[in-house]
Amino acid sequence: MTFQTDPRLIAHSAAVAAWPLCDVRLMDDARFPWLVLIPRVADASELDDLSPADRPVLMAEMIRAGEMVRRLGEAMDLEVHKVNTAALGNVTAQLHVHVVGRRRDDPLWPDPIWGRDGRTALGDLRLAELADLAAGL
Repeated sequence: MTFQTDPRLIAHSAAVAAWPLCDVRLMDDARFPWLVLIPRVADASELDDLSPADRPVLMAEMIRAGEMVRRLGEAMDLEVHKVNTAALGNVTAQLHVHVVGRRRDDPLWPDPIWGRDGRTALGDLRLAELADLAAGL
């Protein structure tokens, strides 16, 4: 089977880059600098679905995304105190990794952000600006 990104991962996000393993998307939520990494591996839903060669590539891309999230936080005037990284898959089974900048004064701190209402859209122009910025990092 060929690789296709689940439409739920595309909704409310903008394309940033295609790294060696993952497509990188910026989530449209002004509350958090938030990237999603989507490994381009058909039918992958768990980390162990990746080949042994792909696993360290994903880890390196997760670390790179964490660095980007901190810089996106600066661009959004949000100081990142903690980078949360998670591969949940409870709603969207396709393997994907969330990399989210958190701050002690964010609206959900210290609770998890997963499955919570309250997304605040950046707006198309700001989303495109931040996606372009992230692509250059």
